[in-house]
Amino acid sequence: MQKILCIAIAICSVAQLQAQQKYNGIDANMGNIYRLSDAKTRSISPENFNGEKGKGGMATKGTGSNASRDLGQGWKVSPSVVIKSKTTYTVAEIDGSGSIQHIWMTPTGNWRNSIIRFYWDDETTPSVEAPVGDFFCMGWGQYAHLNSLAVTVNPGSAFNCYWPMPFRKKCRITMENIDEKDMVLYYQVDYILTEVPSDAAYFHAQFNRTNPLPMKTDYVLVNGIKGRGQYVGTYIAWGVHNNGWWGEGEIKFFMDGDTDYPTICGTGTEDYFCGSYDFDTRQKNAAGVEEVNYTEFSTAYAGFHQVIKGDGHYAVSQRFGMYRWHITDPIRFEKDLRVTIQALGWRSGGRYLPLQDDIASVVFWYQTEPHAAFPKMLNKDGLEVN
Repeated sequence: MQKILCIAIAICSVAQLQAQQKYNGIDANMGNIYRLSDAKTRSISPENFNGEKGKGGMATKGTGSNASRDLGQGWKVSPSVVIKSKTTYTVAEIDGSGSIQHIWMTPTGNWRNSIIRFYWDDETTPSVEAPVGDFFCMGWGQYAHLNSLAVTVNPGSAFNCYWPMPFRKKCRITMENIDEKDMVLYYQVDYILTEVPSDAAYFHAQFNRTNPLPMKTDYVLVNGIKGRGQYVGTYIAWGVHNNGWWGEGEIKFFMDGDTDYPTICGTGTEDYFCGSYDFDTRQKNAAGVEEVNYTEFSTAYAGFHQVIKGDGHYAVSQRFGMYRWHITDPIRFEKDLRVTIQALGWRSGGRYLPLQDDIASVVFWYQTEPHAAFPKMLNKDGLEVN
């Protein structure tokens, strides 16, 4: 027995040693933040366009040139960039192997008219493509505080992303301005240069919108994912066209050859987003009358963070933003994945009412490359919030 125990301890020690040797800082968190790594930390911003070591803050011209004219080089000369109308700007281009660790940006203008894209290694089609507002869970073009592990949005319009995004040869991030007006972009891309583990998959995100949803059809969050991977998140911007509750519909995950019926089927929209009973709370007002109201919440893994109420004039529609991150419970697939959600309200007689709402979404997943082609991005009219 003692010999077996010694062997078990030795095997455990070898496994721990191998784990330490493999550690490269890609998945650094509070559990291993104390562990040293050979990874090299770099950062790209308008003050260091290429993330070069010792080359930050050297600009002699930029959007801060006038404000710094009495101070000179090194004094916030280039804090942002102007992206001209109908042009695409390269936010970051990184050669070698490594991982994006954090992205911060604050874009001006209409967030639906700025399209962010990510390209891994030598691919010519993006693995990430979405309006920048929707990518950061702000699909309605209005600020709402969001506080989660993967994405935070802070006052006044500070977009932050913490999804780890490994790459083996190259990373390229672009921003296309499809608006009629120029935009200003402040940004910072924090990353590491390091060896990437052989089992590391690539980050993907895809936008979709249907407005209005055809009668008695499911909204397609994503269709045609091919390869091996894991689904890690859902954001939905939901615009309601009817009166009454709108979230009875079930989310469905069709994986690895599922046809008519899915492997995973939820029990209701608010249930999937980790809420319950219409996201409602009841409380008495100053007159002692009980009121029932939507209640926003934002947590590490799920949230109903945005409620936009009609104003009784022209902006009559109710609009909502919600997210669900599968960080501790990723949905793993071997060959393919399709995800849909129903839009259901209530009609008379206790019957479900299929809805024809305005639904937009971004879904997030990791997979092996190559990925299947994305649907063509909607044009400016198709993206417009109206």
